[in-house]
Amino acid sequence: MKEIKAEVCVYQIVSVEQMRALEHEADSRGLSYAQMMENAGKAAATLINQRFGKRKGKSIVGLVGSGNNGGDALVALNQLQCQGWDTHAYLIKERKEHDLLVEQYLAGGGNVDRFSNDENHSLLDNLTKHCHFLLDGIFGTGVRLPLRGEIEEVLQHLRDAEKLPYIIALDCPSGVDCDSGEADVAAVHAQWTISMAAVKRGLLEFPAFEHVGELSVVEIGLPADLEAWKGGREFCMDESAAAAMLPARPVQAHKGTFGTAVIFAGSRAYPGAAYLAAKAAYLAGAGLVTLASIAEVRQAIAGTLPEATWYLLQTQDEGFGWDETTSLPAVLQKASAILAGPGWGTHPSAAILLERLFDIMKENPRTPLIIDADGLNLLSQHVELFKKLPANCILTPHPGEMARLSGLAVEEIQKDRQTIARTYAKKWNATLVLKGALTVIADPCGRLVVNPVATPALAKAGSGDVLAGMLAGLAAQGIDGLDAACMACWMHGRAGMLAERAVGHSASVMASDILRSIPWVFRILLKRKAG
Repeated sequence: MKEIKAEVCVYQIVSVEQMRALEHEADSRGLSYAQMMENAGKAAATLINQRFGKRKGKSIVGLVGSGNNGGDALVALNQLQCQGWDTHAYLIKERKEHDLLVEQYLAGGGNVDRFSNDENHSLLDNLTKHCHFLLDGIFGTGVRLPLRGEIEEVLQHLRDAEKLPYIIALDCPSGVDCDSGEADVAAVHAQWTISMAAVKRGLLEFPAFEHVGELSVVEIGLPADLEAWKGGREFCMDESAAAAMLPARPVQAHKGTFGTAVIFAGSRAYPGAAYLAAKAAYLAGAGLVTLASIAEVRQAIAGTLPEATWYLLQTQDEGFGWDETTSLPAVLQKASAILAGPGWGTHPSAAILLERLFDIMKENPRTPLIIDADGLNLLSQHVELFKKLPANCILTPHPGEMARLSGLAVEEIQKDRQTIARTYAKKWNATLVLKGALTVIADPCGRLVVNPVATPALAKAGSGDVLAGMLAGLAAQGIDGLDAACMACWMHGRAGMLAERAVGHSASVMASDILRSIPWVFRILLKRKAG
């Protein structure tokens, strides 16, 4: 089910128990389990055909289990063969006698082989060798680990294969626990997982997430007003959500239409942070970006970023202070979003400026303030500043920064990132972006969104400055704080993946490569929005 809050349109994260409750309630209201299976299989097939249907070679083999997940696969195969695909079903476990879905698939021209007739896996080897896609319909949410019997034998055989086709998992990769995130040694490694109706909680935990690949969700007809949906406050970001949140770009717009991002960033030691954040804010769509920094930073980067305007701070030893000849309240009054902290260092003068920003912003609480990097480190060193934290703040810590802010060990934070993010977002009355693989975004109202991206391409100095700048640029355009954080995290992750593809390896991705990929992410989203 999609939930719409402000501009956010994301799929709910559910436990296995909640998914069963949803299906049971829907069945009691007239949507039969058989119809849900039909809807799931057809929706998955439609999505697969939309992406790959124009290929010259489009052959697919379905690994079919005995339960509902196998039923989804049979429906999908039947639908795909109606759309011109060459399909084949490989029944790992026997389904009930005169199974209607098997009979319908065969009547439509389908081909069926069985594990029970496959000595030495020769049939399976021949099928996987000559097909383009492998559809995993063995186990859904009902798996019990460790795997045993035929399932373990087949998956272990596939795991040992030298080369496999592109694998699409239905609902979840077979062999992962959809609640705990555990994964069997023989679990399927999918390139794409199509989840049914909602994202299962365990898919967003490690090690299960390493088996998921790209994650999509399809509707199966569950009514939006089911009681079992209520109370769920956890959601999963995806491409359709990011596309839905794209701000309009009217033809008659001027730079003021898209807001002003004022960015306090950079120091003698870290001038690049100011460049990365400001460039990212522009690339994210802000109409004007103003950098508040010292003269040495302007001298270092102004030639590479002529579009930025400047307010100069006074250099104080290794830190900086506000130039009293310029009115700080007047500068902030022009801002539609403010970013503070990238590349600051933790000199005492920076803490004084941060406190001054807090005091002034209490008079204008509607302007979002993003605190990143050394802004967060200053908060952890001067805990009294938490009492002055203005409304509409967005904090963007990585686990190490979160540990310093909260006093918790990094291991404790990483063990339960969602609970930690939700707890401290409420405690600090701020939107909290807990960065890292599967970034968690939480707001003070208890809403939580997980960004399903984990790539080492983002593990590079300056990557966080780019994210903070993107967030400031999106917020400057009037996007709500939670929405802007969700969109920035998704776009940043996708830009990292595109950068990896462009340069050839995640190890070689630089923060500047992520910057160059941001326009291509917009292109992807515009294409998605256009349908």
